[in-house]
Amino acid sequence: MKMLTLKLTPKRIFGIVLLLVGIIVISVTFVSNHTSEAQSVSAVISAKTDSERRAYLSKYGYKLASDCEQKEITIPKKWNDVYNSYNQIQKNQGFDLTDYKGQKATLYTYTVTNYKGKGDCIVADMLVCEGKLIGGDICNPSAKDGFLVGFEENE
Repeated sequence: MKMLTLKLTPKRIFGIVLLLVGIIVISVTFVSNHTSEAQSVSAVISAKTDSERRAYLSKYGYKLASDCEQKEITIPKKWNDVYNSYNQIQKNQGFDLTDYKGQKATLYTYTVTNYKGKGDCIVADMLVCEGKLIGGDICNPSAKDGFLVGFEENE
């Protein structure tokens, strides 16, 4: 019967430990860099002032009437299918309302005067929390021609 023995000196033990630590550090760094979520759009869009909100909408080509309605709302803690669908629209444009459940926000509503041929009652809704844009939509709230979409280029 043969026995295999390995003579471990302190230098070899140190080398093996150093190699294992290096592999662990590289693995953790790789995994953490590839699993972190992208920063949400709302973290970088300031919407504190009327001019900031108008500038954001104008980059999509929207022209707005001078009036703006403002309303304080609370985003519900429990969502039904309608809110889940609305949040999916928000996610598609880089926002996510999930972290704002139960929080107060301000809803700013602007009348869009040049929407691409879909009626006269088109509005842009912008949800703002603590000065940051957290979501919004373009919609026609009329029952006859109603629709709701995320912010998109107005061609």
